[in-house]
Amino acid sequence: MIEWRLNQPKWVQVADIIKDRIASGDYPVDTPVPSEHQIVQEFGIARGTARKVLQRLQGEGVIYAVRGLGSFVSPPKDAGQ
Repeated sequence: MIEWRLNQPKWVQVADIIKDRIASGDYPVDTPVPSEHQIVQEFGIARGTARKVLQRLQGEGVIYAVRGLGSFVSPPKDAGQ
């Protein structure tokens, strides 16, 4: 189980964990990241919190969503240059 830091919201901490997994290659580019349901199960957080995690990652350009399919790892921002 995760040890939550009291000085940071859970959704920020979970988003950081997923970003670390992407950076380490656990989730390669264009592969799915955990769904809301999977995040809820793994981290023991509320569904709304899990949704906020995915929204944050998408807002930062770390993942992209495909309607009806889920969320996937975005290519690095400098990949097209």
